[in-house]
Amino acid sequence: MNNHTLISNYYTLHRDEIVGFIATRTMAPEAAQDMVQDLFLKLLDGRRLITPQTLHSLVYTMARHAIVDYYRRRRVYEEYEHYIHRSNEADDSLESVFSARQIMERMEYSLARLSEECRTIYRLHIYEGMKVSEISQQLALPYKQVENRLGQARKTVRQQLRACV
Repeated sequence: MNNHTLISNYYTLHRDEIVGFIATRTMAPEAAQDMVQDLFLKLLDGRRLITPQTLHSLVYTMARHAIVDYYRRRRVYEEYEHYIHRSNEADDSLESVFSARQIMERMEYSLARLSEECRTIYRLHIYEGMKVSEISQQLALPYKQVENRLGQARKTVRQQLRACV
C-alpha cells in the first residue's frame, strides 16, 4: 500500500476524531477543520516513509504542533489588539493617530532598508504567518539561509522601531 492510499484511508476513518482533538484544545472548530486539512496536505506532500504503525503517532504529533502554532499566532494577535485597544482608550486624539502613522512609516522605512530577499522573507513570515520551512520551500532557498535572513530582518526592524520610541 502506498503512502497516498494509506493517508487517504486514515483521513477517511479518523478525520472527525482529529478535528475534535484540535477543536477541544483550541475552542475554534472552524480553525480545527483548516488545521486538519493542512496537516493531511503536508502528509501527502511529504516524502517520508509512512507505515500503518507510525501514521497515528505522526498525525497526532503534527496536530499538537499545529495547536502550539495556533496559540503562538493568537498570542501575537492578542498582544497587538491589546496595544491598539489600550491606545484607543487612552485618547482618540489626532496625536495618537499621528503616532500610529509614524510607527507604520518607521516600519516601512526599516523594511525599505532591507535587501529585497530579507524583506520578502520578513513579510511572508510576519504578514502571511508562514514558517521558515514553508518560506524555504516557496522561495526555493536553503532553510538556514532563510533563517539567517529572517534573523537579520528582525534585528534591523527592531532597532529601527526602538529608535522611534
